[in-house]
Amino acid sequence: MSALLDVSGLSVARGGARVVHDVDLSVAPGEVVALLGPNGAGKSTLLECLGGVAPAAAGSVSRHGRVATVLQAPGLARRTVRANVELALAWWGVPRPGRRTRAMEALEQMSAAHLAARPSAALSGGERRRVHVARGVACRPDVLLLDEPFAGLDGETHQSLVEDTSSALRDASGAVVVVVHDRADAWALADRVVVLTEGRVVADGPPRDLLAAPPTAQVARFLGYDGHLAESGGSLLTRPAHVRVSADGALAGRVVRVVGTEDGVLLDVEVADGRLRCRDAGEWRVGDGVRLDVAGGVSYDVEGRRRTGRH
Repeated sequence: MSALLDVSGLSVARGGARVVHDVDLSVAPGEVVALLGPNGAGKSTLLECLGGVAPAAAGSVSRHGRVATVLQAPGLARRTVRANVELALAWWGVPRPGRRTRAMEALEQMSAAHLAARPSAALSGGERRRVHVARGVACRPDVLLLDEPFAGLDGETHQSLVEDTSSALRDASGAVVVVVHDRADAWALADRVVVLTEGRVVADGPPRDLLAAPPTAQVARFLGYDGHLAESGGSLLTRPAHVRVSADGALAGRVVRVVGTEDGVLLDVEVADGRLRCRDAGEWRVGDGVRLDVAGGVSYDVEGRRRTGRH
């Protein structure tokens, strides 16, 4: 099926300086794409251009159908929750007889139907964000754009909203592009992850594929490859999942940092050819000797390019 959003050679400028460079992107019906990257990577600027809010400095954006954008700030009118969603539907052009049903369906999808009669001023921050996303879902656009819908929430509220948003987006038949900061959010929401660094796309693919084999060392480190071992002509980068403590492990090391977690500890270990990170359920102190086994990781050459067939 043809794409609902086609982007070719897109560059976007702010204050006369280009902050998004030469982006190519195609999003198909039913596909959820997460834009992921560090602060200042150009994610929100790119999203604004996709929605027609910011002009393109070069290249093109082709939108096939109607586009709705859920901005980062959840600004709600001083009305009830249901009235806020119905107001969005009125702006969208939905006839009055169908608004209440559509509004309640969207609130139900976002686990917010119990809030329908509550004044917006009485909502918590997490509840406001649920209603904010529900307005976009209720419109049923061909392309839905969301800019950091989970920003500024505590951990429990954040996780709950991510789960409900993921379910709501899966029920949609249109294309979705969502800006996120947290890798876990991208994994929970997206069919594809597009990684931006300094305004350029540096990786694009299914979450599992990207995590298993990041195309460059730069992307690997951004995706949590925080361990490294020197190799001839390059290095092996690892995540904690690739490293385990073993009494007869092949590598001898010394614990240099211990961080407590819910399920044990996170250990940073210095070894002869680098520094590795792993998880363990034991009791450890800085300075303890430890033996490790490494099963996995990805090899990169000295210029940070992935070595094929070596992960």
